Amino acid sequence: MYTAVAAGGFRRYATYRAATAAGVFTNTAFGIILVYTYLALWDEKPHLGGYDQAQAVTYVWLGQCLYATLAIQGGGVEKDLMERIRTGAIAIDLYRPADLQMWWLATDLGRSLFQLLGRGVVPFLVGAVFFPMALPTDAGTWAAFLVSLLLAMVVSFGIRYLVALSAFWLMDGMGANQVMMIVGIFFSGMTLPLNVFPGALGEVVRVLPWAAQIQMPADVLMGETGVAGAFAFQAGWAVALLAAGRLVQSAATRRVVVQGG
Repeated sequence: MYTAVAAGGFRRYATYRAATAAGVFTNTAFGIILVYTYLALWDEKPHLGGYDQAQAVTYVWLGQCLYATLAIQGGGVEKDLMERIRTGAIAIDLYRPADLQMWWLATDLGRSLFQLLGRGVVPFLVGAVFFPMALPTDAGTWAAFLVSLLLAMVVSFGIRYLVALSAFWLMDGMGANQVMMIVGIFFSGMTLPLNVFPGALGEVVRVLPWAAQIQMPADVLMGETGVAGAFAFQAGWAVALLAAGRLVQSAATRRVVVQGG
């Protein structure tokens, strides 16, 4: 059943072809701008954050590839879930013979897969063709990267699901979404690799769940971290976030009132 739900999520986003094409163009354009910004920065500070220029370029294009895939600024299923909570339609979801969290996770994984293939691959290939990138040549590293990417998708969902559940108390998710957007951009490493952050700040941001989204898959792809340790870090946060979501969901659904009952 959840496979069918994921397939439905994939098909839903596949219908927005013009939006997908616009997203490909936007991510490619921003990627080019960021690459030249990074190159200028790495010219001044070679091996900043432990990366050489090719690795810095790879990080840029991977970030553009995963921007929509992981819904770094939101815009995934949490928007729909918040709206259903606001209107009360969430009551219908609770009557379904399916687990609420697993249903939305499957939907979001379908969305993520489409965004990866439909919007993320092309900018990444543009980067690989026109800029020097530090890409692995062995299949094992690519396979490890794909596992890391799947874990990143689950972590991303876990964060956004918790934010969406806040609508049970706030009723309007605009403020929570804005906070999530700002925090996501900063702590995920979309602006700069988390390896660049200095001192205590760097130590903190590298152990937060957002580090599991871009920084960890990037380091796995470029061989900058141990695969087992990366998987443990991401899986640990995935389990913790899903468990927290389960607890908040249990508390939140007690607030659901339908027809005064």
